[in-house]
Formats: sequence, structure tokens, C-alpha cells
Amino acid sequence: MSNFAYERLHSNLQYLKMDTVENIVDNCLEVASKNGKTTLEVLDYLVDQEKQMRENTAREGKLRRAMFPVYKRLEDFDLDFQPSIDKAVISDIASLRFIHNAGNLVFLGPPGVGKSHLAIAMGIEAVNAGFKVYFVNAGTLVEGLKIANMNGMLEKKMKALGKYDVLIIDEMGYLPFDSEGAHCFFQLVSRRYEKCSIIFTSNKSYGEWGEIFHDHVIAAAILDRILHHCTTVNIKGESYRLKERMKHGLTTMQK
Repeated sequence: MSNFAYERLHSNLQYLKMDTVENIVDNCLEVASKNGKTTLEVLDYLVDQEKQMRENTAREGKLRRAMFPVYKRLEDFDLDFQPSIDKAVISDIASLRFIHNAGNLVFLGPPGVGKSHLAIAMGIEAVNAGFKVYFVNAGTLVEGLKIANMNGMLEKKMKALGKYDVLIIDEMGYLPFDSEGAHCFFQLVSRRYEKCSIIFTSNKSYGEWGEIFHDHVIAAAILDRILHHCTTVNIKGESYRLKERMKHGLTTMQK
């Protein structure tokens, strides 16, 4: 290879922002020459390495933008500790079929049983599959919607949230919403209905959602849209956090 061709190759790779190929091409050509690799094999390897690096970079960017509070994997969840969970159901939702069908997913149960872990894990599975995901606490979400509404920016806020394939709303029911918050939330659910997915975690049964919104009529309208295409995982087991505290002798059992 002439010096001119060599310099032009690197210049063009820089121009095309093919950084991975530029970093490995010299070594790859040297190894290929020694091992008798064909031009096609060399090109295939170089392009594949560039593709993998770009996919990894894109995935890492999506993980950052998803705003997960912690990194939780599905394989780290102890299903044996929660016998109320049907493993076949978890396997089905892990296939992400519900996202392709614009369906929803709800994890119900008392505090500490792993609802948020499963929601985050499903979100990470979705990111790995190429979907855009956003995680937010329910109270934080509703306050943000109310502020946007007060400033005449609700439509812009809805469009920003609408770019995500999966919206994870954590801790529904821990704090009640006022009338304005309930109506903003209804608009959000309506906008996403049959278009893209929402994953919820809640410590309240569906019959108690009227208490969250202080309005049984609007709660029924919200649930009607959520549950039309939805998988519910009702967890009735013990708290993982209590289990860990007891294991380390930090909890005193009362008679």
C-alpha cells in the first residue's frame, strides 16, 4: 500500500467517523497478510467491529437516558423467594412481546417484594433490544406534568415523553395526586394508549386506585385504558429488604 493510499484511507475513516475501523485497520491488515485472509474476510471483520461498537455506544446512551436509579438484571431476581410469581409469566414478558403489541405491564405488591427490580430489569431488557426507555417516580412525573401544564407546556411535555417506547412509572400509590395531577396523568395514559407501553409498580390493588386519584371515575377511566392490553404480576411474598436485614441480624423479631 502506497503512502498516499494509506494516508487517504485513514483520512477518509476519520471523515466518516469510523473510529473503530481506523484504530484496528493497521493491525488487522498485518494479521490478515500473515494468515492469508481474503479482502472480503478483512472487510467483513472490520465492518462488523464498527457495527458492534456503534451498537454498544447506542445502548449505553439509551441506558443513560433511561434514568434507571440502579442497574438491576432479570437473572439477579430470586424467583424462588417469591413463589407467588409464575415463572412462565416472567419468561413471557421478558420476550418483550408486550412492547411489540403496545401493551402494558403492572407489578403489584407490598413494599420490598421486588416490583421495582423487575420493572428496571424489564426496562434494561428493552434497551438491549433497541427500545427507548424512560424510568420515573410517579410523584416526580405528575409534578412535572403539573408544572408543564401551569406554564402552557403540557403538549411539549407529552411529546417528549411520547418519544419513549417504554415509560416505567414507579411507586404508584405511595403519594396521592390532586385533581390537576390526576387529569394530567389521564391525558398521558390516553396519549400512549395502544401506541406504546407503560410499566407500573404499585403497592395498591386496582380497587384502591381511586384513592390515588381522589376520583373513582377518573381512576376507572385510567384503568380501563391501562388494563385493555396488560399483564399484571401480583406479588404476595415477603420483603427482600426485611430478609436481608434479618440475615445480617439487623432486625429483632417480636413475639
